[in-house]
Amino acid sequence: MFNARVTRMFFDKPAVQNAVDRAMRRVHSQFGAYVRRTARFSIRKRKASSAPGSPPSSHTGDLKRRIFFAYEPQRQNVIIGPIRTNQVFFGPDRRPVRGTIPEVLEEGGAIRILEVRKYGRWQRADLRSKRRLSGLPACLRKVSIAARPYMGPAFAENKPKLDEMWANSVR
Repeated sequence: MFNARVTRMFFDKPAVQNAVDRAMRRVHSQFGAYVRRTARFSIRKRKASSAPGSPPSSHTGDLKRRIFFAYEPQRQNVIIGPIRTNQVFFGPDRRPVRGTIPEVLEEGGAIRILEVRKYGRWQRADLRSKRRLSGLPACLRKVSIAARPYMGPAFAENKPKLDEMWANSVR
């Protein structure tokens, strides 16, 4: 009789586990939305480049629109950040690399761009058409970009709110 009463009080009941899972999904999704919103608001749409150390400028608005979050049920966490871009740059081995711009903006670093000599000056190559590039002199130019973090500061700004999001979340 005593054992039956004690085992009813265990927290491994399916109802308790389901309530915790629902709360975890809700809190992580809410936190992801807060971080995404903060990161989007920190990026200004303007023509001028931002100062190193401050959030980047988005000249076309693409960077702001490409920040997403998703709850990952297997690991029970949330993934927040920009999706990879289709822009092509070249790695140290002179091979094309896609999707590096958000990483380089957040952490700083160097990328290589392909330039062609056209109309008497060097300009960035339009990689959509190999035919336009044929016969033109080309070179790879290394461009260093100072860090312009936007996801890390957004995460740090919203992290203190996580405790109050968890308060009374399991029902």
